[in-house]
Amino acid sequence: MELDFIAAFLQERWYIIVAAIIILFIVVRIVKTVIKWVIVLAIVAGLYFYGASYKDQLINMGASVGASVTTEVKNQAAKIVSSEMKDAQYKQNPDGSYTVTTKSLRVDGKPGASEVNVTFMNQTFTMKLDDIIKALIDQAKANTAA
Repeated sequence: MELDFIAAFLQERWYIIVAAIIILFIVVRIVKTVIKWVIVLAIVAGLYFYGASYKDQLINMGASVGASVTTEVKNQAAKIVSSEMKDAQYKQNPDGSYTVTTKSLRVDGKPGASEVNVTFMNQTFTMKLDDIIKALIDQAKANTAA
């Protein structure tokens, strides 16, 4: 995890590190006193703290992107449910659970449960058993019985 952060930091902020190295060489060549090492340590500390804040930005960005992707996948799955309802198939599993499948969606659940597992675009997530999902299950039962 730590190496991934360092690699991402180096790839995206390489110009800051190059500038810091150039400044360090200039300081080391020009300044000949204790102040030189104070400036060197200040630049290194500045890079360290800048990198640490960059890591926090990456973590926050990853969390927000992940949440929005999950929400978008759920919204797309709800649209697909209504459009593919007429082709849905119902299967009763030996353990008492059921599976409803369409050409791009799979719904797994247990009778009487308030939530189902939906697999859409290789993403599996849990959804509340709302009217749309109930309608899909009822339509799939009707399609399979016919």
